[in-house]
Amino acid sequence: MTVFNTQIHPFKWIEHDDSVSIIMNDIGDYKQFIFDSRADEGFEGGGYDWQSLAIVFLEEQVPHLQDDICFDSESGMFCAYSNNSNALKEFILAFKNACENDELILDIFSRAELD
Repeated sequence: MTVFNTQIHPFKWIEHDDSVSIIMNDIGDYKQFIFDSRADEGFEGGGYDWQSLAIVFLEEQVPHLQDDICFDSESGMFCAYSNNSNALKEFILAFKNACENDELILDIFSRAELD
């Protein structure tokens, strides 16, 4: 699990009794330039903005996971969760990988809608 946590950093994996979640509390520290690219539209890089980005990513890049992944972000925290731990693992690994590809993530973000 240590290697996995390193792979998904700054996202954090949390196990609950009947579900798992991914959170990121350090909003504004990771990939802020993504949101700055559309700051004139109101994007700030908070949890809701990350959720908007993740929704487009989910729909376009891993649509087979749409029924398994849910979101419950707040202004200062991004949160995705699922009852299916394998689906959430697949999602967060793919999402983190996309976030590390600046060209890809900016393209995906171009279709995100302000919450």
